[in-house]
Formats: sequence, structure tokens, C-alpha cells
Amino acid sequence: MLNGMDFAAILPEVVIMATALAVLLGEVAARAAFPTRRRHTIAGLLTLAGLAVAALLTIVTIGQPPVEFQGMVRADNLSRVLNLIILLAAFLGVLLAWDYLTRFTTLHSEYYALLLIAVAGMMFLGKSVELITLFVSLEILSVSLYILTGFHRRRASSSEAAMKYFLLGAFASGFVLYGAALLYADTGTTFLNEIAAKGTGGFFVLAGLALLLVGFGFKVAAVPFHMWTPDAYQGAPTSVTAFMSVATKAAAFVALARVLQAVPSVPTEVWAGALAILSALTMTVGNLAALRQHSLKRMLAYSSIAQAGYMMVGLVAGTPAGLSALVYYLVTYTFMNLGAFAVVSLLEGRGPDDAQDPDISAANGLFTRSPLLATAMTIFLLSLAGIPPLAGFFGKLYLFSAAVQSGWIWLAVVGVLNSVISAYYYLRVTVAMFMVAPETEQPDAAPSPVASRRLPDSSAIALFVAVAGTLVFGLVYSPVGQQLVQIASRK
Repeated sequence: MLNGMDFAAILPEVVIMATALAVLLGEVAARAAFPTRRRHTIAGLLTLAGLAVAALLTIVTIGQPPVEFQGMVRADNLSRVLNLIILLAAFLGVLLAWDYLTRFTTLHSEYYALLLIAVAGMMFLGKSVELITLFVSLEILSVSLYILTGFHRRRASSSEAAMKYFLLGAFASGFVLYGAALLYADTGTTFLNEIAAKGTGGFFVLAGLALLLVGFGFKVAAVPFHMWTPDAYQGAPTSVTAFMSVATKAAAFVALARVLQAVPSVPTEVWAGALAILSALTMTVGNLAALRQHSLKRMLAYSSIAQAGYMMVGLVAGTPAGLSALVYYLVTYTFMNLGAFAVVSLLEGRGPDDAQDPDISAANGLFTRSPLLATAMTIFLLSLAGIPPLAGFFGKLYLFSAAVQSGWIWLAVVGVLNSVISAYYYLRVTVAMFMVAPETEQPDAAPSPVASRRLPDSSAIALFVAVAGTLVFGLVYSPVGQQLVQIASRK
């Protein structure tokens, strides 16, 4: 029998799905009454309102006891903080897409609806405590992102990126499904708490866990399951790349943390050792590959791979401190990575057929053209590199400290060395913005917001929020960051 407490566990997700439906129905109803521009504004405002309501419903429940919906999803403090991360990423993603979509499509309502469906899937994934629910949530977010990746239908690179993402994503989904089947074969149940109680630690559990690690490794872009990331990030519309680079990682890491907690019969050193190797490979390969990139989007794609390696350190630690550090880093990563992609989107051509993949040379002399934009990009890049006193520094400090406390000293050393390597390609962009003369623009090229020295209002708001978050979680780390990690680690 369903009761009110059951629905309280999924109320934010219900609001998001209802908003997606309202956006689509509103587009149909308003098509005859309002011009295209007005319909786009209504769809965007409705999307932002739905995200705000879902965030408010989540905030008021933080600190309350966990609530479950039919044993399939669990709304606890971890999933509530995750909801806020995903909703924040979606909110900034909508602001980034507001002006960006006008460059190549009129399907704004469809875009926002797909984004909301992906958000709902991510939120369900983070609170799933049952394997079938977890798999369905994973597919909901994946299918939505496949379509969004290929949303720029005039560009062959966007369609190619969507196809590569789809094919490899379907392959990874098979690993998750087979892994869940093996866990069920050993325990006779798909509920994580019952798997934890009945798991024998035998071959089926070990093989099932290994297959699940492969599937989630694909979603977080861990090496060697990262092959899709550079092409998908480069070919997808930048607003899509910015959103999925943050939100997908957040949901997948929290879901993986829940799965790892469900296999106590497997010795910690077994799965932690495998994750430690994946973490070291991911951050090293990501950073070394980023050194050779000339495309800004491709450089940030490999940077995102390296960042996944840093985040994995929190899972390797296997302690509440490690999980809290992971959650904190996901919050800071939302601000700095989305902010960096927001600047990249403003460096792209404005025409529908212009290249949507700016080279690093596009940042040449940015400070002379737009001092505020260059300053914001510098803050994001230095934070990603882990330069104090920005948020990225404290995030890495927390992760590496948790690893050292758990005895993974060598992994912390590898992380520090990789942070030093990453500083090179981040600083290369900074040098281009401040110390290299700008290239002469073609007289027949469509003017960009940077060239006209005026940013779209929505992009300006997104950049302001991203800069503020990066600074606040760094400069005001003690009161904000410590409170966050305490909430996330509280049962």
C-alpha cells in the first residue's frame, strides 16, 4: 500500500518529470498564440521554475531521517545533496543554453524536456537501492543524453558524436545488466541491502562487481573506458557537454558508492585495489593527453577524464571521510567545469554553420576584448588545476587527505604529481588570454558576444554563479565546505 511517506522520497523527481511534460504540452498549446521567441522564453522559464521547486523540496528535507519508496529508492542525506548538485548543474546548463540554442535550432522546448528527463534519471540513479531501478534510471539518463549529444542536426560531428556515444553506451549498459544478473544469481534478490546480507563473496559476486565497475567506469569516463569522451564532448553542443560532464559523473559516482557498500562479502582491498589502479591510470592518461590538444573542448574533455581519476580517490579511501570529500569535490567541480565550458561557448562562432569547436588560439588576447570573461576563465582553470585558495585546491586536499588516512599514500602522491602536470595546459590557456595578441577577425564573420563586448544576460548570470561558487567554496571553505561534508556523511 503506497502512503505519503513513500511519495515524499520521490517528490522532487515527480516535479521534474511533471515539468518536462508541461514544457512539451505548453509548446503545443502556445504554438498558435505566441511567436517563436516568446514560446522559447516561456519554456525556459518553466524549466527553471521546475528545477527551483525540486531544489526547494530537496533542501527542506535535508537532515531528516531517510525515506524509502517501496524499498527501491532511498532518499537520505547523500541522495539529497546529490540532487542539489544535479539541479545546480541543470540550472546553469539551462542558462547556458538559453542564448546558445538560438544559434542552430528552434526546438527549445524539446531540448529542455530532454534535459529534464535526464535530470530525473540522474536523481533516481543516485538514490536507487535496487538493481533494476538502478538500471532503468541509467537508461533514462543515457537515452536522453544520446539525443542531446546529436541535437545539432546540421553538424556531421554532432551526429557522429551521438552515434559513438550511443554504441559504446549500449555496450556499457550490457555490462551493468550482466553484473546485476550475476549478483542476483548469487543472492536471489536485486535489493542492495539484501545483497549485502546474503552475498557469499564467491565467483558470481566478484564477477558481478567487476562488470558493474566496467559499466560505471564508462559513465564516469575512467580509463580505459574513456574512448567516447573526447569525441562526444567535442561534437555535442557545448551546453550539453557542460551539463553532462558534471551531472553524469555525480550520479554515477554516488550510485557506484552504494553498490560498493552492498558487497561487504568482497574484501575491501580487492575492489579498492582495482579502483586505485583505475584512478591512477585515469588521471595520468587524461592529463598527458590534454597536453597535446589544441581544441578547447577536447582539452577540457581530457581534463574531465583526469578529474574523474581524482574523484575516484574518494571511493578508494572507502571511509566516510573519502565519500564526503568526493561529494564536496563534485560540488566544486560543478561550478568550475560548467563555468569553463560557458566561456568556451562564448568563444564559438555565432552562425549556425560556423565551427562550434574553438581552438586555444580563440582565447588569444581575450583580456583585451573582455577583461571580466578572461578573469572568470582564469579562476575556473586555476581551480581545476588545484591552485590555492580556490575551491579545487580544497577539494583535492580533502580527497588526498582521505587517501593518506586510509593508507593509500602512493595514490595521493600520484594525484599530486598529476595536478602539477595539469597546471601546464591550464596555464597555457591563461597565457594566451593575457599575454598573446588577439587574432584579427574575418570581416565577414558573424560577431560573437566576446567581440561585441556584451554577453547574453543568461550567460552572464551563469558565469556569475559559477565564479561565486568557485570563490566561496575556496575562500570561505571552513563554514561552507565543512557543513556540506558533515551533511553528506550523516545517515
